[in-house]
Amino acid sequence: MSRYNRQRKVSNKEYLYRIAGLVAMIAVLIIFLPKGGYNSYDYKIGEPWDEAQVIAQDSFPVYKSEAQLQRESDSLRNYYEPYFEINNTIYEKQATQLKEAFRTLSHDRVPPYYLPHLLVKLRHLYSQGIVEASDYDELKKEKTRQVWLFENNESQPRFVKQLFTEKSAYEYMMAEEDSVRYNHKCLMHCGLDKYIQPNLVYDAEKSMQQRQEVDAQLVPYIGQVQIGQKLVDHGQIVDEYTYCVLQSLERFQKTRSLSNKEKLLQLAGQVTYIAILMVLLLFYFEQFRSDYLASPRYILLVVSQCVIFPLLTYTLMTHNLMNVFVIPYCILPIFIRVFMDSRTAFIAHTVTILLCAVALHHPYEFIVTQLVAGLVAIYSLRQLSQRSELVRSAALVTVASLVTYFCIELLHGSPYSSNGFDKWTYIYLLLAGILSLLSYTLLMPIERIFGFTSNVTLVELSNINNTILRRLSEEAPGTFQHSMQVANLAAEVANSIGAKSQLVRTGALYHDIGKLENPVFFTENQSGTNPHDNLPYEQSAQIIIQHVKNGLRLADKYQLPSVIKEFISTHHGRSLAKYFYVSFKNDYPEKEIDERMFTYPGPNPTTLEQAILMMADSIEAASRSLNKYTEESLNNMVDRIIDEQVASGYFSQCPISFLEIADAKEVFKTKLRTMYHTRIQYPELSGQVTKP
Repeated sequence: MSRYNRQRKVSNKEYLYRIAGLVAMIAVLIIFLPKGGYNSYDYKIGEPWDEAQVIAQDSFPVYKSEAQLQRESDSLRNYYEPYFEINNTIYEKQATQLKEAFRTLSHDRVPPYYLPHLLVKLRHLYSQGIVEASDYDELKKEKTRQVWLFENNESQPRFVKQLFTEKSAYEYMMAEEDSVRYNHKCLMHCGLDKYIQPNLVYDAEKSMQQRQEVDAQLVPYIGQVQIGQKLVDHGQIVDEYTYCVLQSLERFQKTRSLSNKEKLLQLAGQVTYIAILMVLLLFYFEQFRSDYLASPRYILLVVSQCVIFPLLTYTLMTHNLMNVFVIPYCILPIFIRVFMDSRTAFIAHTVTILLCAVALHHPYEFIVTQLVAGLVAIYSLRQLSQRSELVRSAALVTVASLVTYFCIELLHGSPYSSNGFDKWTYIYLLLAGILSLLSYTLLMPIERIFGFTSNVTLVELSNINNTILRRLSEEAPGTFQHSMQVANLAAEVANSIGAKSQLVRTGALYHDIGKLENPVFFTENQSGTNPHDNLPYEQSAQIIIQHVKNGLRLADKYQLPSVIKEFISTHHGRSLAKYFYVSFKNDYPEKEIDERMFTYPGPNPTTLEQAILMMADSIEAASRSLNKYTEESLNNMVDRIIDEQVASGYFSQCPISFLEIADAKEVFKTKLRTMYHTRIQYPELSGQVTKP
């Protein structure tokens, strides 16, 4: 049986909580799931149809493609002729002003015969029409060939090239073929620009009406599909007409209102799909990780991840905000791998990706790409203890995602097809890889919210320059050295039997910090005088036992994680302060002994790492009291201590097997032989050596 799968009886109340949690998750996901009662297909012109045969379930018109509509619209634009209103009073006014000006002009500068000639040219300008420069530019931009000029409900056509602007009108007035009779210098003295003013005013209402009449001639559809008609068959090459038919089908389905029956069936399908995935996830925990079900923080971590990412996906799809490939889904398996285990990380990631895929129109590429990315994240990040590990994992995940998506495109046809290279998906995948680095910054909030402790935090706590460890090395150096030795022993055993070595190492460094309150009462910190010599055995035992409670108090003061506090409280379990207990019984055999005065508060170890620390602490302390260090004495000591702990039931609540206990014994024996090996004695000089 796996140490993660210790079966226990589940109460009816717990079953109700699980059912309520499932219903709540399903309800939340259904509320945010995009509502759409239509099928979306993946197809391109010139490529074979990969789906099954499609039969029309309703009649609908076949609309022209956007490119064809644009071509026809551009063609009809040649028939668009805007309206301008003629203001003839402007000519009358400008002609009168020109006549008045000639009365005051010197005949030496401008001869009188210039006036009739200029009036004729001015009349021609205003009869052809002068428009604003901006209106003329717009007509040229729209490639309009002809406009309509109207006055008093009478209109006449005019080619655009016949119209004048103020600039071209002035040039016309100044241009003369007979430059001898009509001298250019004299014309400049006339100030002709003052008599040129636009007399054509754009009529937006009439022009818009005419534009609508032209646009009405554009027929948006090219045919009609009848119920039961075959639209496309498997393997058929999608030509331009078939492409228009399929586009029209999706357009019709999007605009068609679902009936109440269809809405109910759609809702039933969504609920069933999500419920199946949620139940499968629950069954996984029941079958393989039942210990996690007993811990709310583990379930909350998995549930939150499995809900947050689908909600992000549904939101992007509902509001068309961005491509879903930009979401760093690999953060989910990273967190669960760091705080739980790799199998749970993969199952949770798979369920989450399938929940997200239900909202997508083309889920195949998404599912394959994200599953590969999740697997790479799990394989490449066994333990997150350094920033470089996360950067390396993010780089591998990004490369795997890009290569996988590229391979899928190759399988479906060349990515350099007629529709162009889809560079944006690759950009989104690259951005997702960069965003996955956010997992490092999110570690601290996750730890605080759910009560976990990552390897990053454990490594930071292992720094002996931390305040509490520095105090321990200065005020209780013997205890500090003992803790260091225990940490090394425990880490070796953890590596040997597959436990969390960094966790047990860090726990070992802090397990005896309670001795800081009374360091002199512990033999490793004494130098000759033993204060216990003048104390009753019961009082001495209570002082020794008190270091567990003092350690928990210091852990609260220095805000140590709960997992470290568990090592402090369990490293002696419910064992006895044996030295004082045995001494009391030997000196007072006739007295009735109260074992509670000599018993540690516990509890006994509940995890593999706590059991390892309990063994390492007892063995390291006992090894210091041996009279001689031989292989036999060390082996006997290890066997005796661990066998007594097993017989006393200290490991009955933790998932450690007899095989793992046997392996731990061998590691302890090997390490102790290395620590206490004998050295050869160096010879001394027997007499004075003379120099040659």
